[in-house]
Amino acid sequence: MKPIKYKKMTGMGGIVALGWLVFTAAVAVTQRKLIFKPVRIKEVERPRSIGHRTRPVVLRSMDGTRLSGWLLTPRAAGPHPAVVYFGGRSEEVSWVARDAWRMFPNMTVLAINYRGYGDSEGIPGELKMIEDAHMLFDWVMEHRHIAPGQIAVVGRSLGSGVAVQLAVSRPVAAVVLITPYDSILAIAKRRFPSIPGFVLRHRFDSVKHAPLLSAPTFIIRAASDDVVPASHTDLLVAKLTTTPRDETIPDSDHSNIPYLESTQGRIAEFLTSKFKDARPLPLIARPSESAGENLNPPPLSGLPQQGPAA
Repeated sequence: MKPIKYKKMTGMGGIVALGWLVFTAAVAVTQRKLIFKPVRIKEVERPRSIGHRTRPVVLRSMDGTRLSGWLLTPRAAGPHPAVVYFGGRSEEVSWVARDAWRMFPNMTVLAINYRGYGDSEGIPGELKMIEDAHMLFDWVMEHRHIAPGQIAVVGRSLGSGVAVQLAVSRPVAAVVLITPYDSILAIAKRRFPSIPGFVLRHRFDSVKHAPLLSAPTFIIRAASDDVVPASHTDLLVAKLTTTPRDETIPDSDHSNIPYLESTQGRIAEFLTSKFKDARPLPLIARPSESAGENLNPPPLSGLPQQGPAA
């Protein structure tokens, strides 16, 4: 009887092991769909900002992929501080153009859809998204109407992981993180506890980079968040070496938080105060100014020509 029982046990163990391997393989194959949810349809059909000139732009990534979005420039003469915005996993960013007058007053704003989102080409993935983020920041730095040393980054949910990695390697004036997390791997393990870490390629490991983040930081939490639990935001905050501004928005959840006037007003107030405190960086080389306002910043050396959408 004992040998039979042993065979049954080993047989069950083999089935469990096989099931785990199948599950792991399935996660490895489908992880892109689990992490990214590209939205092609514009949230706002004809986005316009009351306080900005609104211009659709197409920029080319380092590998030539066309990335589409909006450049918003204040109507008053510059130079102005600037913001680069990074959206969530299922977010198309045209709404930023609509709400920029309240959220980013008197600031130049660049909001570009990730690869595979909106009208942007390509397939989303962490490495390329981080590479694109650096390209976008550098592109804004080269804009002749940007106040030197006064560029902030704002990241929502998934985009908070992009913003953190960018902020530790570029001279950002301030960072706003909306419903940020410690890492995508940690969030995934809440749903799939048995998933091995090596399977996940797109980790967005913000907690790893957090100790290097030196810019003034604003953490914005939702009062009711069923996607990023407070404990995951706490783990990120605990790794910061500077004390951030940390607030929970009343009557907010993971989905509605960026659209609320209370959220947008807080972001505007924080960025405005930090831009006033920012110390200008050494001026970068810029082409000579021509008469009148030129809204076309020069292309970065080594990149294909960047220009307005066709």
